[in-house]
Amino acid sequence: MTIGQDATSLTPYPRVRRMRFRFGQPEPMSHHFVRDDIPLTHLIAVLSGAFPPGEESFIRSVRKFSGEITDPVLKKRVAGFIGQEAVHGQQHRALNDQLIEMGFPIVRLFTFAPGALRERAVIAVENLVPRHVHLAFTALAEHYTSTLAVRVLGEEAIQSIPGDPEVWKLLNWHAFEELEHKSVAFDVYRATGGSEAVRIVLMAGTYAATIPVVSLGVLASILSDPRSWRPIRVARQSIRLYRGPIVKGLMKEIRPYMRPGFHPDDIDSTELLEHWRRALFGADGELLDRIG
Repeated sequence: MTIGQDATSLTPYPRVRRMRFRFGQPEPMSHHFVRDDIPLTHLIAVLSGAFPPGEESFIRSVRKFSGEITDPVLKKRVAGFIGQEAVHGQQHRALNDQLIEMGFPIVRLFTFAPGALRERAVIAVENLVPRHVHLAFTALAEHYTSTLAVRVLGEEAIQSIPGDPEVWKLLNWHAFEELEHKSVAFDVYRATGGSEAVRIVLMAGTYAATIPVVSLGVLASILSDPRSWRPIRVARQSIRLYRGPIVKGLMKEIRPYMRPGFHPDDIDSTELLEHWRRALFGADGELLDRIG
């Protein structure tokens, strides 16, 4: 892969891979597809449901500045970012279709076609805020996903969680590409004059709301699914989730974003990226047969 660099980032150009995952094939997915773990299953379902509209919003936020990007390397990185995010949305929509059929009503809430009333409402809200605020939300969201990606790809305790193999393949691929483009939106924000104060204040508010909002979303998903409402079991497994390798300490790792002068590439994920590039797309890569 061709490597390019600009003055702010050491990240390679994000490479767009046209993936085709096979959810529910040849065997149907079990309802609680993560080691029969109710809260973790619903956490992944809620995140998967939210990814397509979120990523489409991220793409729109960056495109608002396409005419102001003059650095040719950054232009190529933006093109890679947009391509990767578009494919992420497509593949999560395929998973979401399965989840809706399996009885996850919250996923249906996030699922709407281009031009639908809900999409038009989202775009209307986006257009009410200044362009740089929209882009700042994208940059901070990319920090969340890249921080979580480092955990997912770097923690054996997470990789060893039993679950649906195809869902894990999707999550590993998505996490890998989040690391490939983790600094693109941030660099567009900085290159087009985005304010450090706005960036930090928006993250501070989002940071405070993250655990309560996500917890409420997961709880709502569980309550909407009759096969999942097992109060004692849910309580026990929720405690394990909060104390486990996915959640414990995650917010501490998010916090550096609020430091003045922070850049996503301050967190070096080069070796992790190279390891997973070989594992997923090397000569014997696990996902070579999923490239469409």
